[in-house]
Amino acid sequence: MSERKRAAAVIVRDGRVLMVHERSRRSGGGEWWTLPGGGIEPGETAEQAVKREVFEETGLVVSHARYVLEMPYPSGMTSVFSVTVADGEPRVGADDGVGPETLGLDWLPAPELPTETNGGVPVPPIIVVLPT
Repeated sequence: MSERKRAAAVIVRDGRVLMVHERSRRSGGGEWWTLPGGGIEPGETAEQAVKREVFEETGLVVSHARYVLEMPYPSGMTSVFSVTVADGEPRVGADDGVGPETLGLDWLPAPELPTETNGGVPVPPIIVVLPT
């Protein structure tokens, strides 16, 4: 069985990255922070998936998504996009009872970016600095 492809969004505002706080539904599974995102549905492009997932998880509407890289996440290979969203504050989406339970959203401090990266994009939870 092949791993399902995923898409994730890096949304930066005022030097902070929007992250989703999740908890495993399995006993003793733990909690973590991750980028908004999720599985790519059949017939959907990675860009369509990231726009849908950002809206479902945060209520924010993506106005622009720029592909930056493929990276391994614990849940599978993920297409990561640098995303611009319309004005508004994020809100936790409805719980569908499938996958991890969403505990909240928060703007977490972006990692300090070396000046030689020309303002790269931080990609948590595995922090990667990308050229612009």
